[in-house]
Amino acid sequence: MKKLYIALAFIFMVTGYQLQKASYLKMISPAELHSTLQNQDIFLVDVHTPQQRHIKGTDLFIPYNKIEQNKDKFPKDKNTAIYLYCEGGPMGNAAAKALHEAGYQNLFNLEGGARAWKKAGFDFE
Repeated sequence: MKKLYIALAFIFMVTGYQLQKASYLKMISPAELHSTLQNQDIFLVDVHTPQQRHIKGTDLFIPYNKIEQNKDKFPKDKNTAIYLYCEGGPMGNAAAKALHEAGYQNLFNLEGGARAWKKAGFDFE
């Protein structure tokens, strides 16, 4: 019984760490991203694998697990705002972590990803 409690405590601890928001990443709603795209020139990256339909205005497609190998395609200025999205959100979080580890500080991920974008009625290329 004691082992069961220890195992459950470990599971809750690990799960809790995964649910914490990363301090280096800002989540952005589809409406906020749409407004930003209308008013600013931003660096927008699709990180979903396999490749999907892109949000209009996407600058780059790099799979979330290939960020390290493609760092040269990102802005040289590490303070440049980089907006990420995938189909549902998790790959964007993984890409943001890799970019943060590479020194980028101004990272955004589309909450709910391309699915939320479509549900909100916004266009794809």
